[in-house]
Amino acid sequence: MIGKTSLILAVVVTFPGLGAADTLTVSSKSRLKLFSSQTRVLDDRASKQYANSARLRPETVSIPSRGSDETAPRYVGKYNGPYLTMARAAARMHNVPEELFLRLVQQESGWNPGAVSHKGAIGLAQLMPGTAQRLRVDPNNPKQNLEGGAKYLRQQFETFKTWRLALAAYNAGPGAVEKHGGVPPYKETRNYVLTIWGN
Repeated sequence: MIGKTSLILAVVVTFPGLGAADTLTVSSKSRLKLFSSQTRVLDDRASKQYANSARLRPETVSIPSRGSDETAPRYVGKYNGPYLTMARAAARMHNVPEELFLRLVQQESGWNPGAVSHKGAIGLAQLMPGTAQRLRVDPNNPKQNLEGGAKYLRQQFETFKTWRLALAAYNAGPGAVEKHGGVPPYKETRNYVLTIWGN
């Protein structure tokens, strides 16, 4: 049996490009030094390269200043039925730009009061059952659904201070907007905001 003091620990490290005879033997004393130098490369140079790499950087959506966020594009949808008047009234009731809210309803349900999403959102404004309950509206009643949708959108505006972020929160949830510090980098949410708000 070999005693602890007589055991010499050696590490064989091979580097790409070196032949079989060109191996490097490193004692346990210099192992820490080698590890430190390798991690220093990762911490310094490699992290700077990563930070400056546009290819590796996650996509972001720039949020314009509040001043450019005041006027919603006009609603140009073809729907002109009874829910249009209800939606306008709900928007006015909750101080939401009418054109914005009409575009939201068009995007959410296509003016179908019986619409149910794959996630369980219900009605014209596609309210989740829990959200409808908190808002104290019946999501199956078109008038209440629209009023709940306008109220919820207004709440998001009060929280995030721009209609773009309010739309993002309406679609992805306020937690996602908070987490990402703006419009979340989800394709669905970016398309949602772009479709309703425009460029």
